Amino acid sequence: MALFPFTRKNNFFAEDEKQRIVAAIRDAELTTSGEVRVYIESRCRFVDPLDRAAELFWMLKMDYTQDHNAVLVYVAVRDHQFAVYADKGIHDKMGGEYWQKEVAAMKKHFQQEQYADAIIHVVTDVGIALQSNFPYNRETDKNELPDDIVFGN
Repeated sequence: MALFPFTRKNNFFAEDEKQRIVAAIRDAELTTSGEVRVYIESRCRFVDPLDRAAELFWMLKMDYTQDHNAVLVYVAVRDHQFAVYADKGIHDKMGGEYWQKEVAAMKKHFQQEQYADAIIHVVTDVGIALQSNFPYNRETDKNELPDDIVFGN
């Protein structure tokens, strides 16, 4: 059985799964000034998924957050690749090993064909890390980036 049985870019997830992922993003951001985005595309050919995630991170202007505390969860469905890319502010606080563990956790869920759960799990964990390092401040916090899932080609 294929790791990703989906064929069309906007139909990677059922509507309820999309809603659960967006809800996880919003929940993760409730207690932090940090930002989380999810980017889904079909292919990541000839490129390391972390390099592709970095490219998308800048394309989506995620590096413009005030505290440099944005995180991108990237998935290339047909090529079975994924990465978590964090801006300098949160990356430096958590260290490279933390992000590698998150990718390994995603891989485990994906192997069990729990695609939406994989993304929700990492988004929730990232939200906790962001909360610990960049707590929510009612007086200064604003939602700097959209909470929707971005679907590429």
